Parts: sequence; structure tokens; C-alpha cells
Amino acid sequence: MCEGGAVNQNWEDRVAAAWATFDDYPEERAHEFRAVIDALVAELPDDSPLGPFEQACAWDSTGHSDKAVPLYREALARGLSEASQYKGRRAKIQLSSSLRNIGEAEEGVKLLTPELDAPSDELDDAVRACLALCLSSLGRDREGLSLVLCALAPHLPRYQRSMANYARALVDPRD
Repeated sequence: MCEGGAVNQNWEDRVAAAWATFDDYPEERAHEFRAVIDALVAELPDDSPLGPFEQACAWDSTGHSDKAVPLYREALARGLSEASQYKGRRAKIQLSSSLRNIGEAEEGVKLLTPELDAPSDELDDAVRACLALCLSSLGRDREGLSLVLCALAPHLPRYQRSMANYARALVDPRD
């Protein structure tokens, strides 16, 4: 339960456990999974940014980007990034992907571009991958490919410098 308006570790653990069962719900039972998430969200204070975030994730993961978008926006507006910088960044990545899915890739680019300069974490490559998809949807494939190559280069056993240089050359002809 959530005591005193704060989310405790037990609640977070139960949310993680619910998500661990996601693949147990075939498409025709997606509503059952969303009901599990809704029940957990019902334990939160009405103004919690975590509620709409988890519901957005559930809608998004069950193929309903259109229903996820307003919930991601609500979570961010309620201060999700202040409550959890990590979940706030996830929300921006997932919102951008959903925006792309509903034909609003330009808004996704605007939302994710500042994340390229955000403090580095394990979501950096996801930011670049999602931003690359948004750029591609806008016909800006070279920029998208450059982002993906920059994200990939550090993971290569060799050729990191070459790939980084090639990535820059895709968007800056002087390179």
C-alpha cells in the first residue's frame, strides 16, 4: 500500500511483478493486464504522477499509443521527472514513440532532442533509437542513421572511432 502519499518499495515491487507477467497476457486478454495495473494505480494518491505513467505504459504496451499519449503527458505535467528522473526520461522516450505511431513525429523530435544533452544513464541509447525513428518518419534518415551509429559505436569491439567519424560525416559534410 501507499502510506502518507508516498509510494513505498512494496508498491514498486508489485508493479515490477505485474510487468514481469506481461507476456502471460495474449492480445485478446490485454484488458486483464491493464486491469492489474489499474488496481495498483488505484492505491496511489489522486495527484500522483506514477498512476498515469503506469497506465500509459500499459496502454502503450498493449498497442494503444493513442490512449497512452494523454496519460504520458499527464504524468509529466504532474511532475513525474521530479518524482523520478529515470521514469520521467522513460516517459519522454515512450511518449515520443507513441507520438510517432500516431503521426506526430515532429513533436517526438522536439521532446527527445533535449534528452541528448541530459545527464547520461542507461537510457541514452533508447533516446537515440527512438529519436532516430522519429527523424526517419519525417524523412530525415541521414540524421537518424547518424544517431544510431553514434549509439552503436561504443558497443563495438573495434572500429569505434571510425563509426563515430562516419556518423558525424552523415550530417556534417565537412567531416
